[in-house]
Amino acid sequence: MSLFDRVQEVRENIQKALQASNRKNRVTLVAATKTQHVKLVKECIENGIVNIGENRVQEAHEKLSQLQTNASQCVKRMIGHLQSNKINKALSVFDTIDSIDTVSLAKKISAKIENKDQNIQTLLEINTSYEQNKFGFLPQDNEGMLESIELTNINVRGLMTLGPNTNNATEIERSFSRLRKTKEKLNKQLPKELQLTELSMGMSGDYEIAIRQGSTMVRLGSALFGSRS
Repeated sequence: MSLFDRVQEVRENIQKALQASNRKNRVTLVAATKTQHVKLVKECIENGIVNIGENRVQEAHEKLSQLQTNASQCVKRMIGHLQSNKINKALSVFDTIDSIDTVSLAKKISAKIENKDQNIQTLLEINTSYEQNKFGFLPQDNEGMLESIELTNINVRGLMTLGPNTNNATEIERSFSRLRKTKEKLNKQLPKELQLTELSMGMSGDYEIAIRQGSTMVRLGSALFGSRS
């Protein structure tokens, strides 16, 4: 199956999931292109996927710098864990950082941006499955999340999570529901100008479940590129 065919299939599945949930708003499709060749990234853009997600700063820099004219047509998103010593590089490569996982990281990014006199859109990563091998704020860390959202220069637009490492649909749905409820809880405490609008949740194996729970952004790899051999 070609990339074009997979993109069409994914878009149809997204629409079906939206209809089944009685939702009329759109879902942003992010191509998770970690380890994929730059030719496939260009193909994604040509097929209308303008949000490109990368997990590693150096790989993203090397790959995205080859896009040339295509680069201005896409939104380059950092979706992997960001180490503090890579912040400067990340700010020069990415348009958004979707994986702020601690108050400390949020403060460091805010300080770096202040020195550069710029602004960047971000998401906070939440560990809704409570798995020890995952990064992110815990859902009950209300104080830490609010402190991060209120920082200057990092325009926090919403929350991001990874579904639990399981085939149990009930557990996956519970994890995504937890992110939606966390956003609702935070919005009750935030002023209008800081309201969260984005829920980035759902990957190739669970994006339809995520959409049922209110996802506004899905990050897909194998659903677009096929399984890695």
